[in-house]
Amino acid sequence: MSKKKTNFQIACERAEDAIRSTNKKIEYLGCCANDLYERLNSIQELFDKIRNVPSEKRTTYRKLKEVRLNWKFQAEKIERDYKTAAVKNAGGTAAGIGTGIVVAAFGPSAAMGIATTFGVASTGTAISALSGAAATNAALAWLGGGALALGGGGMAAGNALLAFAGPAGLAIAGAALVGSGLMVWKNRSEQKKLEDVYTLISRRDAKTYELASVEIDERIIRIKNENALLADAMERIQSFGLNYEEMSLAQQYELGSYVNLMESSTQLLVNPILGLQPKYTEIDFDQFVSTEDSLWASYHTQYKKVLISLANLFYKIDLDMPEIRLLVHSFKKNKEFLNAMEIEKKEMDQTLLKSAILCLRHKYGKE
Repeated sequence: MSKKKTNFQIACERAEDAIRSTNKKIEYLGCCANDLYERLNSIQELFDKIRNVPSEKRTTYRKLKEVRLNWKFQAEKIERDYKTAAVKNAGGTAAGIGTGIVVAAFGPSAAMGIATTFGVASTGTAISALSGAAATNAALAWLGGGALALGGGGMAAGNALLAFAGPAGLAIAGAALVGSGLMVWKNRSEQKKLEDVYTLISRRDAKTYELASVEIDERIIRIKNENALLADAMERIQSFGLNYEEMSLAQQYELGSYVNLMESSTQLLVNPILGLQPKYTEIDFDQFVSTEDSLWASYHTQYKKVLISLANLFYKIDLDMPEIRLLVHSFKKNKEFLNAMEIEKKEMDQTLLKSAILCLRHKYGKE
């Protein structure tokens, strides 16, 4: 007779299932995004052939081309960085990274889906809380979380794992440590108390990823619809001729509407999936530090990476002092966490965890 699962085990499994499902949808999102990217390039070629197009229209769709190229570049960078880290952590082979995932299985479609998910292609103004290197780190950290969800040990992609990203990887790693039997407890109640914390985190995360999956589904539908509209637009444009000045006024207006269509379609590539954005960002942290005296500001800045990660982990989770003490104890035992955060065991103390709670209270108050 099988042993009845605890609430902790059920919550962890639900979160892992939600992450696994979301990752699959992210990869499919990448396939759809790539189709849209190719279609946009094709319609761009048609526009480029038309002579005497007003400069403002030409400038607009050329800027859109730059945005798309940046998106493609970021997707390719995510793929390269992932495979480089995977080979490094596989001891120089491309067989895998101790996660049950074959490196070759991570291809362009997944990278493009992650690029869209995190909105890593900037238009010059911030379209999400992350940009540049931080966005790439978030994408890589998401992969680390996904790998953990599939039952492996996670990927140590340099400093990227868990840094500046959502709490998926850290939550699963922590839950795994709690349930592994590797930690020594004075009594069963201590383990139960910590399990209750991770049960709340897992339930929160499961709901987050389930809602994000709905958002991804909606994005995929929109991309497919825009792709169909672009295909129709291409047929129309080819019937207009190659000289803008010889087109009818109606055709010129229609051509302008297609420039607007290209702009809205490009935004579907680069705008992030909001449900998977970090709840606490570098911007939030910098605003928090700016309100402090120099001594505390210096201390918190020293531990910026770990504080951002902890703030994301404990978003909407109320902790009392006994729970804080137990969590600190568990983090001290978690070598993966300490290595990723670049801190020593002795540095992981109650002051650090309380500071993460202060970071959240500064942004959200006592929700």
